[in-house]
Amino acid sequence: MGFADLKKQSSLGSLTQKLVKEVEKTNGGGGGQDDRLWKPEMDKSGNGYAIIRFLPAPDGEDLPWVKLFSHAFQGPGGWYIENSLTTIGGKDPIGELNRELWNSGSEADKDTVRKQKRKLSFYTNIYVVQDKANPQNEGKVFLYKFGKKIFDKIMEAMQPEFEDETPINPFDFWQGANFKLKLKKVQGYWNYDSSEFDRVSPLLEDDDALEALWKKQHSLTAFAAADQFKSYDELKKRLDYVLGNKPTSKSTAQEETEFDSYAATERKNVSEEEVMRKLEDSYQSSKTDASLNASDNAVSKGTDDDDPMSYFSRLAES
Repeated sequence: MGFADLKKQSSLGSLTQKLVKEVEKTNGGGGGQDDRLWKPEMDKSGNGYAIIRFLPAPDGEDLPWVKLFSHAFQGPGGWYIENSLTTIGGKDPIGELNRELWNSGSEADKDTVRKQKRKLSFYTNIYVVQDKANPQNEGKVFLYKFGKKIFDKIMEAMQPEFEDETPINPFDFWQGANFKLKLKKVQGYWNYDSSEFDRVSPLLEDDDALEALWKKQHSLTAFAAADQFKSYDELKKRLDYVLGNKPTSKSTAQEETEFDSYAATERKNVSEEEVMRKLEDSYQSSKTDASLNASDNAVSKGTDDDDPMSYFSRLAES
């Protein structure tokens, strides 16, 4: 689809309906810092504010977002931080184990499942309209990783609850709207409840400038490509090792490197012991979340940043 075709679909027509249907369909059924990713920041008062614009699907791709399931937890043998094969419709050893544990009838097993449950994340392209914490980001295209809370707000904009509300396509250059991201900390977790869409307006008045932005967008389908997932057997071996069931050839040095690659994304240094202690506290507090679907297909109703790095993010802000 060319840029001219994109503009022709700039309305609540087939494109928006396609996005809604895709959400209904999908909902039913490596480490290191990426400088393509944008993240909001909190100020000294514990609040964060930025204005961003969700962008259309990149050239040659169908959807303006990609959905990714993953797991992140600590076992006797170390960390298990892996993408879930359920993202691409495959069987995943964690899902199978969690189903078995949940059906055992043991409350202890259910607590284990809650700790090991899969995390839902979305990736999309955004244009940063305002970012006072990092003004050098303004006017640039980034990838943005977010959770279910913000995705729900996107869906509410496309499918309003009340008749007097006009639906919009937040991903549209011309008929979309800026998103005022308002971040605060509630009970130790990042909270986005106050975030909202502004009035409908073109992102830019110049179509040539919009087309230039469109061509700068990053691929989203790459996140769900086959090479982003280990095989079932590889994941099973890793899971057995983390749970202390079987030995592995992976060296201690390599385990430490994996830990460091995730911890390095933090904005302040914390000891491994402190990370693990606070991470376990986070897991314990999550036990009060909504009950987990026995088939491990339910979407988490916890925090918006309920993804593999959310626990570390909260440590960095604590």
